[in-house]
Amino acid sequence: MQKLHKIVLAYSGGLDTSVILKWLKETHNCPVVAFCADIGQGEEVAEVADKARATGADEVFVEDLQEEFAREFVFPMLRANAIYEGSYLMGTSIARPLIAQGQVEVARRTGADAVSHGATGKGNDQVRFEVTYQALAPDLAIIAPWREWDMQGREDLVAYARTHGIPVPVTAAKPYSMDRNLLHLSFEGGILEDPWAEPPADMFVLTKSPEAAPDSPRYLEINFEAGDPVAVDGERLSAARLLAYLNKIGGEHGIGRVDLVENRYVGLKSRGVYETPGGTILRAAHMAVESLTLDREVLHLRDSLSPRYAELVYNGYWFAPERLALQSLMDEAQKPVTGTARLKLYKGTVTVAGRKAPQSLYRPDLATFEAGGTYRQADATGFIRLNALRLKIRAQLEGK
Repeated sequence: MQKLHKIVLAYSGGLDTSVILKWLKETHNCPVVAFCADIGQGEEVAEVADKARATGADEVFVEDLQEEFAREFVFPMLRANAIYEGSYLMGTSIARPLIAQGQVEVARRTGADAVSHGATGKGNDQVRFEVTYQALAPDLAIIAPWREWDMQGREDLVAYARTHGIPVPVTAAKPYSMDRNLLHLSFEGGILEDPWAEPPADMFVLTKSPEAAPDSPRYLEINFEAGDPVAVDGERLSAARLLAYLNKIGGEHGIGRVDLVENRYVGLKSRGVYETPGGTILRAAHMAVESLTLDREVLHLRDSLSPRYAELVYNGYWFAPERLALQSLMDEAQKPVTGTARLKLYKGTVTVAGRKAPQSLYRPDLATFEAGGTYRQADATGFIRLNALRLKIRAQLEGK
């Protein structure tokens, strides 16, 4: 075993990382630094530092990265209109490179020579963390306890935790794991591993059920500048405050629940349930403004590349050169995306009720079905004839 001098652990305070912290101390016999990135987990962050010290951490860093998370990670992904496999807005995927980046920075500040994470050997997060470590700090050693120790599952961790006096957050009442940040809240494992089982009604945290949502719709307006949301109902907000506000409003109206079976990068399928109220609202609003402001071919080119961009984010390649190259194209395409979307929130649905833009490409004088428009309908004859010419020739050759 390589002799290490200091390890920085991505620490959340949950069962896995609490056990890992103790295990690292016992196994490597060196100082362990607990690093927690506050990216919108809520109340649980307040207890992280005390919990880490009680479990044996030699140093603890809890850093508020909510604004950076929203501005430098979530919003660039929004500009790319990225969504994985048609449903998943990637709240977990986009958080991991920021956490790993923060770990590397703490490792540099504290003189650590290793980093560690709590991702299992079956999931995507191990790739996301470790690809980022190697992209930013290839000299640091990487410790992945789930791939090294002899514990096989949650039951073993619970037993280890109880033996070492570590509080166990997973209970019989909530037999699933949760991961929360400013973009979403995810649920996996436990009873959710049966894809036929409906999620329990009391599981959800951010959103009301559509049945319990208000009977009256809520209208709101979101302003965009160069593809980024900047204001809600005329009030300019920072990136994190805007996303948090939309989470609150969307949650009240049952917006953003998704239950899906996704294809993990490692080759497995997994079932996840997600709450993403603010992100769901922003995607609908963003696409509404784009519909007015993006050139057709630019929009189609962007849309052809969005699935590839989403795969890169999902698989953990945020700092890879191909993602950075795609981001440059996405951001160039977003320069004209300035305008306002009016949305109607009602019992779990988001409907575009209006959109406007100062440099709109929509021309009523051309699009109107009424007499007097400036579009010359006779011009379509030659357009159709030329575009159908190859089909006409094919049909003639086949003797039709």
